[in-house]
Amino acid sequence: MEILMPAPICLIENSSEGELQVQQEALRVLEEITQPTVVVAIAGLYRTGKSYLMNKLAGKRTGFSLGSTVQSHTKGIWMWCVPHPCRAGHTLVLLDTEGLGDVEKGNVKNDVWIFALAVLLSSTLVYNSKGTIDQYAMDQLHYVTELTEHIKVKAAGGGGRQEKEDSAEFVRFFPAFVWAVRDFTLQLELDGQEISEDEYLEHALKLKHGSSQETQQYNLPCECIRQFFPDRKCFVFTQPASRRNLARLEELQEAELEPEFQEQMNQFCHHIWETSKPKTIPGGHVVTGAMLGNLAVTYVDAIRSGGVPCLENAVLTLAEIENSAAIRVAAAVYEERLAQKAVLPTQSMTELLEVHAQCEREALQAFMARSFKDDDRRFQSELMHHLEEQKQDLCQRNELASSDCCTAALRELSDELDNRISQGDYAVPGGYQHFLDDQRQVAERYRQVPGKGIMAEKMLHEFLQSKETVGQSILQTDEALTEKEKEMAAQRVQAEVAEREQQIRQQQEAELQQKLEDQERSFKENLQQLEEKLEDERKKLLDEQGKMVDQKLKVPVGHVLLWRYPQDGYSLGELTSTVWVRTLMHGVLANGRQGPGHQARWACGADPETG
Repeated sequence: MEILMPAPICLIENSSEGELQVQQEALRVLEEITQPTVVVAIAGLYRTGKSYLMNKLAGKRTGFSLGSTVQSHTKGIWMWCVPHPCRAGHTLVLLDTEGLGDVEKGNVKNDVWIFALAVLLSSTLVYNSKGTIDQYAMDQLHYVTELTEHIKVKAAGGGGRQEKEDSAEFVRFFPAFVWAVRDFTLQLELDGQEISEDEYLEHALKLKHGSSQETQQYNLPCECIRQFFPDRKCFVFTQPASRRNLARLEELQEAELEPEFQEQMNQFCHHIWETSKPKTIPGGHVVTGAMLGNLAVTYVDAIRSGGVPCLENAVLTLAEIENSAAIRVAAAVYEERLAQKAVLPTQSMTELLEVHAQCEREALQAFMARSFKDDDRRFQSELMHHLEEQKQDLCQRNELASSDCCTAALRELSDELDNRISQGDYAVPGGYQHFLDDQRQVAERYRQVPGKGIMAEKMLHEFLQSKETVGQSILQTDEALTEKEKEMAAQRVQAEVAEREQQIRQQQEAELQQKLEDQERSFKENLQQLEEKLEDERKKLLDEQGKMVDQKLKVPVGHVLLWRYPQDGYSLGELTSTVWVRTLMHGVLANGRQGPGHQARWACGADPETG
């Protein structure tokens, strides 16, 4: 469903006490968005023009509050959902975050949570800064170095201290990264050669050689960006207008903006619109608005409880919610399709089961499209149990509709017969034969009535049985028949009854066999769709693993080692608290410390001895 929002609303409130709270109004808006969402979040220092960029991405001049003073206007995370300009059937969700480093706030930890939520909720993260990408800019991006302290991929196992996770694991969850450099005044040149914006960024992220603490501190944010955000892009923007007009930037017409800035802004917007992918979670499952809202609640609840958001747990929690919703959606699809296709009563069980099979197939497809991580197939089994109950209910309703139709037809057709019985017309010599003839005529006319359904023969049998006592009475009082003829007539009636009962039993046995065959068909249908889903999930998993391997291979073997000194108490594999030692040759240490008491592993996971 496409949502039209005239203006942004607050998604996550950040109170004056620094407490985060997801807003119910925003959740209600997201709940209505069943389309895939492309989520673009922006982060950066306060008063750097983030909101202006987001308004442009929304295709509007105003919306997110810009402000015109040194005070930060945006508090918490604000959301604006608009139709995607380039992707039909998608919603563009823009998240404008509270400015980082606001001196009035004085809560550094709160800044880290805002930054972490922007990373976790977006499919593209725009980092906005001013001036140049220099040492100061890198120092201000220290939030990225703390991500592993405030986010974990896997839930802690039983016993012992949890080891820090491989940065490549985070790549599965983290967004594409776009660095927007505002008020850029330098020439894009390196060693006298013109370079692109992306080359400028990569040069700025180039690691320095050396093992000093100063070098390590400089390299850490660069290394984190390189490892956490392999998909990177850079845009530089000149100053949009004269200094005196900057305070009223949102009021300016296009003609009042610098032409170069307008071109840069157009390139930025089109890049975001055309390349930003829908938000997904591991397994390649696309996030809708409702799922995005549930993710926000899950992450914020973890933060409010004093814990650290766990991505794996968040996915499992989301899977529980989504799989339950998938059952409801599938059940609704079944009922909707059934209302469209089923015309009761059907003339045969085959016809009824074919309608059920079509509706079940579409319901199962709807479930498969929305469900994920149903590893034990608990939710799929629950759906199948529900649809089996629906089938039984359908069969009962079909029988009832058929019975009602047959009863109405017999009541109308036998009206004259009942009148003659009540008037005693058959209580005369030869009356029994007249009674039989009239009763057979009712049966013949009844069989010609169309649309009676699968209960037609059974209802006729019950009707004829209901007249048996009357018929026996007429037979015994018919003076035109001898006792032998009466006995033979009674035997014929019993034979006809037995024959009808046999036909009904055969029909019921055939219908039971058809139901059993339909259960087998249903099982195969479930298995086939499950296999198709598993194959699709397998391909997505391989693609994710390939990206992780590619990311690991970007760190050259022999380039980065993580060392553990037993006497120093460092833990193997810890990114932010280990001593980083860089070496160009196997076994030669830059700081000169080596020996059997020192353990090491390659950052990319390879063993030094085996390569």
